[in-house]
This record gives sequence, C-alpha cells and structure tokens, in this order.
Amino acid sequence: MQDKRMKYVVLAMALGLFMSSLDNTIVSASINEVIKDIGGFEKMSWIFTAYMLAATSTMLVFGKMSDLFGRKKFYMIGIGLFLLGSALCGMAETIDQLIFYRVIQGIGSGAIFPISFTIIYSVSTSPKQAAKMSGVFAGIFGISSVLGPQIGTWISEASWLGWRWCFYVNLPFGILSMITLFFALKESKSDKKPKVDYMGTLLLISSTVMLLLGLEWGGKDYDWNSVPIIGLFAGAAISIALFVWVELRAEEPVLPLSIFKDRMVLGTSVVVFCQGAIMFSAITYLPILSVAVIGNENSNSVLTPMMFPIMVGAILGGFLCTKIRFRTIMAVSMGTGIVVAYLLGTITHKTDQWAVTMIMVALGLIVLGPLMSVSQNAVAQSVDARYIGIASSVVGFWRSIGGVMGAAITATIVNSHLKDKMNEFMATSGMPAGQVEKMAKPEILMQDEIKLPPEVASFLRDAVESALHNGFYVGLVACSIGLVVALSVGGAKYVFAKKTGPEGVHEEKKERELVTT
Repeated sequence: MQDKRMKYVVLAMALGLFMSSLDNTIVSASINEVIKDIGGFEKMSWIFTAYMLAATSTMLVFGKMSDLFGRKKFYMIGIGLFLLGSALCGMAETIDQLIFYRVIQGIGSGAIFPISFTIIYSVSTSPKQAAKMSGVFAGIFGISSVLGPQIGTWISEASWLGWRWCFYVNLPFGILSMITLFFALKESKSDKKPKVDYMGTLLLISSTVMLLLGLEWGGKDYDWNSVPIIGLFAGAAISIALFVWVELRAEEPVLPLSIFKDRMVLGTSVVVFCQGAIMFSAITYLPILSVAVIGNENSNSVLTPMMFPIMVGAILGGFLCTKIRFRTIMAVSMGTGIVVAYLLGTITHKTDQWAVTMIMVALGLIVLGPLMSVSQNAVAQSVDARYIGIASSVVGFWRSIGGVMGAAITATIVNSHLKDKMNEFMATSGMPAGQVEKMAKPEILMQDEIKLPPEVASFLRDAVESALHNGFYVGLVACSIGLVVALSVGGAKYVFAKKTGPEGVHEEKKERELVTT
C-alpha cells in the first residue's frame, strides 16, 4: 500500500467510524422530538434495543466474512446497509417503521466498527503504526460521544431541520467514506472459494439475540423467574451448546474457538467484558445520579468530563502499547476501575462538583479510554493474520455483552433496593401500596411534570442515592475480576527493531516476546 493511498484509506475509515459512533448519541438527544412527532412512547426503548441487538448479533459474522471474502467488500456492504437504514429512519412515519429501520442500521453498524480496525491492521506498514492508528480511531468514538448530544439537540430542536436530519446527517459522511475507500483500497483476490459456516452463523445470531433479550427484559418488562425470561435463557443456553458443537466440527467455523487458546485473546475478552460492565452501567445511571441526586438540570456536567477523556485515553493507549506491555496497561485500567467504582458509590447530593468531575475524568482517561485501543491491538497481534477480522470483532462483541449484562445486574440491584426503601416509607407514612410500585423508579425524579410533596421528594432522593451506591458496586466487582485476569494474560509485547532490506531501505521487523507471569 503506497503512502499516498494509505492516507485516503485512513480518511475513509475515520469518516465511517465517526458516522456510526455519532449516530447513537445523536438519536438519544433527539428522542423526545421523535416521540412528539410520530408517537409510540411505550415502544421508545425499542429504538435503542433493536439497534443494539442487530449490531451485536452480526458483529462476529461480519468479522469472519471479511476474513473470507475481503475487508473492502464487506465494509462497503456494511456502510451501504447503514446508509440505507439511516435514510429510511429519516422517512419513518410510525414508531414501528422506525424500529424496523433501526434494525437495518444496526446490521450495518455491526460491520463498520470491527472491519475498520481490520483494514487498518491490514494496510499499515508496521504493527507500531497500526497500534498508533487504532488509538486515533478509538479516540474518534470519544469525540462523537461528546459532540453527539449537542449536535442531536441542536438539529432536533431547529425548526428548519427537525429530528429526521439526525439520521440524514449520516449520508454525506457515509457516501464520502464509500467513494474514498472504493478508489483508495486495492485488495488481492483469492483463487480458493471460501466455505461459509451457515449453521454456525445461524446459531451464533440466535443465541446472541435470545441472551441479550433476556438480559434486556429481565427485571423490567418481566420478572427474572417468569416464563418468557427463563425460556429465553434456556433457548440461549441450548443454542450456545449447539454452536460450540458445530464450530468444533466445521471446516471453516464462523468463530474459530482455537483463537481462545491464546491467553492474550482469552484474557482480553474477559477484560473488555468487565470494561463493558462498568461502562454501560455508568452511562445508564450517571444521568440519574446527576439530575435526581446531585440536582443538575441535565447530565452534561457529569457525562462530558468522562466522554472527552475517553478520546484522550484511547489515543494515549494506542501510543503506550507500543512501549508498555498490554498486561500492564490492562491491569492499571482495571485497578483504577476498582477505585473509581468505589468512589462512584460515595457520591451524594452534598459532594462537591470538582470531586465528581475528577472521578469522571479518571473513569474516562484511565479505565475506559486506553482499553478501547489496547484491547484491539492485543487481540489482533496475537492471532494469525487470516483471523484478524474475527479477532477485531471479538473485542466489540464481548464489550457489548458485558455492557448489557452489567447494566441488567445494576438495574436489578437499584430497583430492588429502591423498592425496599419505598416499602419502608409506605409503612411509616401510610402511602397506598399502589403508589409504591409507581414511585419505586429512579427516573421519576427526572420528570418535571410529576410534582411530589417535599417530604416524599426528599425521601425518594435519598433512596435513589442509596440504591445507586449499591448498583455502582457491580462495576467494582467487574473490575476486580478484570484485574485478576489482566495479571494472568502473560506479558506479550512487541519490540520494533530496524533492519536493512535488500535495497538498502530500512524496514521495521516485528518481534513478539511472550513473558509469562
């Protein structure tokens, strides 16, 4: 790959990543305007759930297909689906249409993130260059997380634009990315016709969807011991067992289980699972902490000090992993995560804003940011080149699974504790039992239209505060597990030495050194 083409490939990947990661936060900021226009408040959560299910369940499939049939082809397919879904979302007239179109968008997103990193590893002139570029790309996620809410709010509230442009805005970025990559990236074609693992693909998607639905619905829409939830988990368990059986016998498995024999791949998968748990639970409940407990008008004062450092930490992680062992960076991130999770559990309505800000900065800069890029490098540089696509997908897949599971467990703890507190209040205040069920929800303090008596509002604020403290300890447990695993993955690193090629041109030689603990 010539240097002049390389910069255009990087530009194409950056545009695609920025577009897909910006989409989530823009949509979140515009959701109120969407509901006002097309209705469907009771189905609002499906706008996000449908997207998440589609993206997570197809991520590994796209990663494997890019290994078999070429990165460029499946990146173009993925971004094409994302753009089609975006255009359709902008034209949706009902909430059901919007949810269905979000599925199309999510399928496309399942390809963009992992294949972007795969292309960078494939075209970079050295692993050191790839590591630095992956840091920059992971930093794009942080930029979009900061800009998304502001852009989404401005677009959706602008009378001359409206919420539909929160989807249409993806089109110029995506089209430019496609055109640039089409001309800049040249891939060689294999003479061998690849074999697709259709049964493994079907089982992978079905088991992922059932597992995520069970975690998403459990404790909210249905009790954990209800028939639908038990049925979903049972179905997921059976599908996973069949999936493993099929993969061990497939000639070209969609997920080669052999890659998990490498301690770095297995360990990194566990670490990003734990990272996802603290990240998703924090993103879900920090807005409630900000508005319902601390008393801020919105969540920006809490989320922004976390999101911007994620970008800085991701870029920094990409550079650091060329000089420091992966194990060291992972261990520092998880160790800091333990401290941050504990500190989150101490924030009250009396905590100074500067203290909250410092906790958020540490969470983004040290706990979440570096692992965005370091995990991609650790896995990609630990597998055979023909597995880089699926390896890059594994990181995002386990982070998403860990995030959904962490958020689900946190929600169960928070809601259960809050309900117990409200039952105590009912016993002493004479509040009707029916009111307890309605008020035992932390979001109620964020709804301006609901006017609560001062004594009830005060008690509920303290109850939510206490419930969130218990919920944030899920992150503490997750990071404790992540720290133990990070210390056991082995000290894999890459040493870069110069050598002289046949034409007298200096080339970089990659040497992998594995040091056991």
